Amino acid sequence: MSTTERPRILVVGGGYVGLYAARRILKKMRYGEATVTVVDPRSYMTYQPFLPEAAAGNISPRHVVVPLRRVLPKAEVLTGRVTTIDQDRKVATVAPLVGEAYELPFDYLVIAMGAVSRTFPIPGLAEQGIGMKGIEESIGLRNHVLEQLDKADSTRDEEIRRKALTFVFVGGGFAGAETVGEVEDMARDAAKYYPNVKREDMRFLLVDVADKILPEVGPKLGAYGKQHLESRGVEIYLKTGMDSCVDGHVKLNNGLEVDSQTIVWTAGVKPNPVLSRFGLPLGPRGHVDAGSTLQVQGTDYIWAAGDNAQVPDLVGRKAGNPNAWCPPNAQHALRQAKVLGDNVVSGMRGFPQREYSHANKGAVAGLGLHKGVAMIVLGKTKIKLKGRLAWYMHRGYHGMAMPTFNRKIRVLADWTLGMFLKREVVSLGAMETPREEFYEAAKPAPRPASAEKPAEKASVAAADLKTEGETAKAS
Repeated sequence: MSTTERPRILVVGGGYVGLYAARRILKKMRYGEATVTVVDPRSYMTYQPFLPEAAAGNISPRHVVVPLRRVLPKAEVLTGRVTTIDQDRKVATVAPLVGEAYELPFDYLVIAMGAVSRTFPIPGLAEQGIGMKGIEESIGLRNHVLEQLDKADSTRDEEIRRKALTFVFVGGGFAGAETVGEVEDMARDAAKYYPNVKREDMRFLLVDVADKILPEVGPKLGAYGKQHLESRGVEIYLKTGMDSCVDGHVKLNNGLEVDSQTIVWTAGVKPNPVLSRFGLPLGPRGHVDAGSTLQVQGTDYIWAAGDNAQVPDLVGRKAGNPNAWCPPNAQHALRQAKVLGDNVVSGMRGFPQREYSHANKGAVAGLGLHKGVAMIVLGKTKIKLKGRLAWYMHRGYHGMAMPTFNRKIRVLADWTLGMFLKREVVSLGAMETPREEFYEAAKPAPRPASAEKPAEKASVAAADLKTEGETAKAS
């Protein structure tokens, strides 16, 4: 039984699927028909395809995120985590940012928790690695890279300098290739302002266990992307993994060893591990097992979509591949969220569910300013683009896909200003510890021994004499 007089639709996750599904439900729902509750640890949604551009300073970090409460004014937005789900009682346990956990009844459930970085038990990775799944990591990477340039420009220690100017990126998919392309672009621009740092002093490495990079755009464009990055001085090691990176000493399984202060990990994603505590049917890789209507198998009140769900690709299966599944990308997430929202409203009203079917329209990737690759699918025709035109396609597609008109305009404004103004290359690393300087100024200073009062000195001396006397008696 819901705590409100109306049935509650609980959306677990405020990412791409959660945001768009909640908007769709609110749009289709009659006034007062149900309460929509969105629970997420963050009060905003992050448009992840723009994280590399945010790391390079082409887009303001605040323009890459969408505030949930502003976009969903008619929904109940709770900042916290859903830790468990009791399907028998239809109750979810919510752990807020502060305070004790509490139970939240629901009538309909949407699982949209997305994915987390897929990592391996590599020594040193947890301590040294930097991910690229959130805007916090993107900002942190930008500040960190510029801080390394500051260190290299200021030190005379060649070992420290070499370690600061070596950047290792693990993972050659969209996230890895785009991030190394954007960061290399930014570092190249920033080097103009450092008298003791040149681009030739820097070393960029891209490592992947696969035999190619950018597999999403096909082998030919992937080969072009590899050739392009190598022409800019990026060392690419394929069929290669990282064995360890303790204290920044990177050991690759091809025998190469380098020292680096910057290790960026973009080697794929996996479904949120908390799904295993929800009692839902899971696929072999931990995804929620959803049908073609996005309903979770064996249920009639739970739906799932996006990176945390395995959804049958009906187009691929009609083409003869019985094991085709929808890939975890923004293209499918956006369209799945709309179908999911419609199906939740239909299920609430007792109407039939609609199947999700979408043909792949291609893929685009940016590799820095005016550089990119794109594969556009029009029916049975594939149009392959590279260079500046592909970069325009990349920006055009993601600019249109960015949620809300407000954010589209802000991103467009950033891009427009970037055409006329130079890139900002200032590091704001102190943002990560903003209270440190104030703490140093406010904490009590240690009192020197000469400042002790005579009475205090006498009492200390007496205590020492007493201790010496007791020691003598004991002996």
